Amino acid sequence: MARKALKLASWTSMALAASGIYLYSNKYLDPNDFGAVRVGRAVATTAVISYDYLTSLKSVPYGSEEYLQLRSKVHLRSARRLCELCCANRGTFIKVGQHLGALDYLLPEEYTSTLKVLHSQAPQSSMQEIRQVIREDLGKEIHDLFQSFDDTPLGTASLAQVHKAVLHDGRTVAVKVQHPKVRAQSSKDILLMEVLILAVKQLFPEFEFMWLVDEAKKNLPLELDFLNEGRNAEKVSQMLKHFDFLKVPRIHWDLSTERVLLMEFVDGGQVNDRDYMERNKIDVNEISRHLGKMYSEMIFVNGFVHCDPHPGNVLVRKHPGTGKAEIVLLDHGLYQVLTEEFRLNYCHLWQSLIWTDMKRVKEYSQRLGAGDLYPLFACMLTARSWNSVNRGISQAPVTATEDLEIRNNAANYLPQISQLLNHVPRQMLLILKTNDLLRGIEAALGTRASASSFLNMSRCCIRALAEHKKKNTCSFFRRTQISFREAFNLWQINLHELILRVKGLKLADRVLALICWLFPAPL
Repeated sequence: MARKALKLASWTSMALAASGIYLYSNKYLDPNDFGAVRVGRAVATTAVISYDYLTSLKSVPYGSEEYLQLRSKVHLRSARRLCELCCANRGTFIKVGQHLGALDYLLPEEYTSTLKVLHSQAPQSSMQEIRQVIREDLGKEIHDLFQSFDDTPLGTASLAQVHKAVLHDGRTVAVKVQHPKVRAQSSKDILLMEVLILAVKQLFPEFEFMWLVDEAKKNLPLELDFLNEGRNAEKVSQMLKHFDFLKVPRIHWDLSTERVLLMEFVDGGQVNDRDYMERNKIDVNEISRHLGKMYSEMIFVNGFVHCDPHPGNVLVRKHPGTGKAEIVLLDHGLYQVLTEEFRLNYCHLWQSLIWTDMKRVKEYSQRLGAGDLYPLFACMLTARSWNSVNRGISQAPVTATEDLEIRNNAANYLPQISQLLNHVPRQMLLILKTNDLLRGIEAALGTRASASSFLNMSRCCIRALAEHKKKNTCSFFRRTQISFREAFNLWQINLHELILRVKGLKLADRVLALICWLFPAPL
């Protein structure tokens, strides 16, 4: 009897092993999909990183040159381990890693430069998986829906990939298909991250990164709903329809679901590709100005902000009909809706920063949760040094030395930065990420924040604040007064811009001083 049981067990084991090998070799089964494997890998990586920080730095005098060099090496080792974990666990881990990689001026450079590769290392689903998702969601096979469908994706991201296809009526479309396992794994991954961050906080009390988990909890379900993405695309297209330089691809609702999104195919080069722009005779400075206008309008006027403007999601092209430069805005899954109170305080804060009103900088920074860390908050928002903020961020462009100083300070003030991020309104977190992504584009184009771009921001702030005041008054006389004041402030900004141009032409300083005295900049 025992011999029969042993024989049965042996055959069963062989059958299970053979089945496992077959499933694995045919990509039906992936060890990375097992919860135990994912949890074990995350726990082990967190333990190794924590041990490295605890042991490597304890015997070196804090703040010494040796300490700073050693800390940089530990940052780099830890960032590489974290990147490997994100690539192995995929899905939500890659999404969170990309978020961290975008915070150029808020996290140590070792982390942001290492994690940036996650934008180009997202896993690719097989065509078998793509067919399965389309079949389940649309109820038909690919050949029934499309005349042709490219097997090789145009791009792959953490949550989905995009294929080019042609409908039976001849229209070319982009088909965004969600990775099949990411939805089921996302909630477990977020819970795992929450537990690990709480554990690390016990070892390093100054480590306050719970904001990262809170953001993932709130935003990931929205990003996994492609119908929500389609609605966002239509909303922003309508909201910014007065910008003739903006193109948002149209959505095909009849062939879209929560996991499949069909949209108009629009080609172009990435917004940070200077060579593409030069080849196609697209003015780099014009694109940079358009991008600034578009985002100032979203943030200050509408309070509805596209929060993932990395170069893969912002394309540039020449309009086929007019030949004018055009920005193509893609991936509308992640938007931040700003409350009116937050938006108005943010308007006041940027007005104060642009016109160097330090008393109001402190007041509105503290209204936004910065507390006594308001100087650090101002530096984080502007990516400028405190000295430059005090002198006036619109007075002189950022230098390479100042940029290096800001990046180094991200490492030196990491505990204070994490504390600040934990206390500011949650709306601020995606705004900070968006700011850093836009600065990265400007740096790649060589058009980093000029005085002109600050003046465009100020115009939007003035319009937004005036609109709020008019909305809250019933008096016709008061509304007329507000409109007049708005027009006067906008005229002052135009005059200030003219002064800057005159200054650039190196005309007499006395003339400039006289004009500035007669028409001071608006506060």
